Amino acid sequence: MPKKKNSSSGQGRDGRGGQRLRYALGIVVLVLAGWMGWLYYQINTVAGHDEARPADAIAVFGAAEYLGRPSPVLHARLDHAVELYREDIAPLVITLGGGSELDHGMTEGGVGRDYLLANGVPFDKIVAETASVDTEQQVARLAEIARKRHLNSIVVVSDGTHLFRIRKLCEDAGLMVYTSPRPLLGHIDAYDMGMRYFHEMLSYTLLRLHLDGLRGKDA
Repeated sequence: MPKKKNSSSGQGRDGRGGQRLRYALGIVVLVLAGWMGWLYYQINTVAGHDEARPADAIAVFGAAEYLGRPSPVLHARLDHAVELYREDIAPLVITLGGGSELDHGMTEGGVGRDYLLANGVPFDKIVAETASVDTEQQVARLAEIARKRHLNSIVVVSDGTHLFRIRKLCEDAGLMVYTSPRPLLGHIDAYDMGMRYFHEMLSYTLLRLHLDGLRGKDA
């Protein structure tokens, strides 16, 4: 007579395999939740604290410009830099950011320079960087400028949620920076603020995994 298959042992193996899989997935979820929680805390802490103090330069990270005019976000960053300059925080202001083929030759750094000039910052007190296309490149260009001009400390200006990533990139590049968030513009609802935090958490995670090329251009 043919032997009966021992179905209970097979089911036992399948059950143990399923338990191991669930256990592994649970560990992954816990690690991911812990990482995201830590990131949120770090981003929020930097966003809520203005470290501006006397330094060698102020660096304004780029944002969109529209045919030679700064977008509201870039406008707010530049206004904050002008305020810091007038408070004698630093004798030099660096504007960062390039442009694309759709910008008709305009660049974020160039528009920033023109705005600073129109607001009383002398030409020889401005350095416009006009080739970078994302945050990582802006930091790399800033490090080059700092080396050439022997700048030991820099106050970096951007959106509050952007500054944690900027500071980490600057530290990796050997720069000593102090973060100074630009003022918020009007009312920001919970969804928009949540998306800003999600963008920064995703961007920083991809950066640390060396997968930041998947994200594309950002500001």
